[in-house]
Amino acid sequence: MRFDVVSAAPEVFEGWRQAAMLGRGQRAGAVTIAVHDLREHGVDRYGSIDDYPFGGGAGMLLRPEPLAAALEKVRVAQGSDGSAASAAAPVILMTPAGERFDQAWAREMAGYEALTLVCGRYEGVDERVREEFVTRELSIGDFVLTGGELAAMVVIEAVARLVPGVLGSAESVADESFGEPLLEYPQYTRPAEFRGRGVPAVLLGGHHERIRLWRRMEAMRRTLERRPDLAAQWRLTEEDRRLLARIV
Repeated sequence: MRFDVVSAAPEVFEGWRQAAMLGRGQRAGAVTIAVHDLREHGVDRYGSIDDYPFGGGAGMLLRPEPLAAALEKVRVAQGSDGSAASAAAPVILMTPAGERFDQAWAREMAGYEALTLVCGRYEGVDERVREEFVTRELSIGDFVLTGGELAAMVVIEAVARLVPGVLGSAESVADESFGEPLLEYPQYTRPAEFRGRGVPAVLLGGHHERIRLWRRMEAMRRTLERRPDLAAQWRLTEEDRRLLARIV
């Protein structure tokens, strides 16, 4: 899968995209992360990419010309490397005004061959660019950042780890939080005793079915305590109902 990022601060991505999971995924050829410098398309000899909004008001807006030029360059790159038809790649604007990002959204986006992320900055982008290029707008939460770079990193990590070949084990994705509306169960590793706290005996017994049931029950318990909004989405099996009766 190919990720193209349009940013006014491309240096933010350099160390991050080569580290750990994403670095391994790129070396394995499972993902490509290309970062495009918006300032390369500045409108004057100073490389200007922003200007005051018509009608007045505080702050600056990203101008339409640099963004349009950068996105058109991305389309060419996506089409030329054979990874995806550029017309099929969603263009995502990172903005506090966007829809809320979640695991379901990540799973949907992992089905595409390419994804373009535009990092908003200042007071936002010129509306005409949004109308012509942007297919969806996305927010990672109800708060404001200096730019969309950190938000784009969150999206790329969440989507990339669902791409085959990025993680070492498919089970790592299947069993983690939000694979269904359920938080992950508590995890333990060695030593078996740490500062007076032990590991639950069921995990040390080697009985796989008891371990599975314990993990399911503890995941339900944790979700009820921390995210009752997720618990409201459960579709309970008979086994789940029996486990739930042991919790409440």
